[in-house]
Amino acid sequence: MANVCVVGAQWGDEGKGKIVDWLSSRADVVVRFQGGHNAGHTLVVGDKVYKLSLLPSGVVQGKLSIIGSGVVVDPWHLIEEIDRLRAQGVAISPDMLVVADNACLILPLHRDLDQAREREAGAGKIGTTGRGIGPAYEDKAGRRAIRVADLADPEALKIKLPRLLAHHNALRRGLDLPPIDPDALTEELGAVASTVLAYARPAWRLLDQVQREGRRILFEGAQGAMLDVDHGTYPFVTSSNTASGQAAAGSGLGPSAVGYVLGIVKAYTTRVGEGPFPSELFDEDGRRLGERGREFGTVTGRARRCGWFDAALVRQTVAVNGIHGVALMKLDVLDGFERLKICTGYRIGDRVLDYLPAGVSDQARLEPVYEDWEGWSEPTYGARSFRDLPAQAVKYVRRIEELIGAPLALLATSPERDDTILMRDPFL
Repeated sequence: MANVCVVGAQWGDEGKGKIVDWLSSRADVVVRFQGGHNAGHTLVVGDKVYKLSLLPSGVVQGKLSIIGSGVVVDPWHLIEEIDRLRAQGVAISPDMLVVADNACLILPLHRDLDQAREREAGAGKIGTTGRGIGPAYEDKAGRRAIRVADLADPEALKIKLPRLLAHHNALRRGLDLPPIDPDALTEELGAVASTVLAYARPAWRLLDQVQREGRRILFEGAQGAMLDVDHGTYPFVTSSNTASGQAAAGSGLGPSAVGYVLGIVKAYTTRVGEGPFPSELFDEDGRRLGERGREFGTVTGRARRCGWFDAALVRQTVAVNGIHGVALMKLDVLDGFERLKICTGYRIGDRVLDYLPAGVSDQARLEPVYEDWEGWSEPTYGARSFRDLPAQAVKYVRRIEELIGAPLALLATSPERDDTILMRDPFL
């Protein structure tokens, strides 16, 4: 049986939470491999809605859930999210939730720096969530981060904190922020240490054991492929690699363990924050997509920008991620549109491109090249069989498959877990 890696194939907010939750019933282990609590995964199970930012979606299913070393962990948010889910009736214990002991921590100083930089940037802001994810990854790369295992070693903290604060206090002076008191920070960390350490283990070792036992692993990505720090619309990206290749490094398993790569895409396109968006709509159709799709960020609450499906962009993410099949989400949002459009490429002056160029100036000048499509009046909402879809909806879906170069594996027709049409089981 194959393992499965789930990645967003647009700019995030594609509906990964629902698909990971749905696939969790077929998996034994779910592992987050990158990002932080800037993720926003909403799970709808019956009359209950669960909103996850840091915890793997498998916790709601009661599956062994692992936060890998590629994730940056805010210990205070971790505790708050665990408590919130417990209040909703989700049982969470160290037996079923594991935090990699070599994962790096997000500290209050990272959040301060993130927010101060965005304020100072003005019109040049990137549009971060302000939660400190980027600065935490900077410290990880700069080899001055505090890691989960350090919470159990006060002597290590005494050595590592001065190096960390020498860097941050210099930055804080330039941003008119007060210096960090090392004793106060040590006290704050001490207050959460025992709670966090109860979940800390060598995640790579546990995953190696799980793999050797032949148990199914579901790798859960956060954000989207076009927010990847290497392959996304830089600099308007997140601070980690969101591509499927990160599943190996960020979990501690080798690349051969990743298995089937499932890309999640909406039947249209959305984006939160700044950055290029060639197929963005500023008219009544864009407003209608946003209202019908309830397009507001789970983490930020910001309204998402909306536009037509961008097949050129998804074709690019299919290639970069080695996507074997896609899950098409929110097809029902398009019900009732008389006309639809699919972006098939971009025009820059006299040139037509079938990919998104890397240059910032080129990205800003892109004009979408569209195919015009007839819509459908019959509902797709709640359909659980491909036979139940209107004929024109089937044509639209088949055309998307052709344009992106990847087959349909799953199709979702509502936020409900069971309103999912299975075309191919990724685990088989």
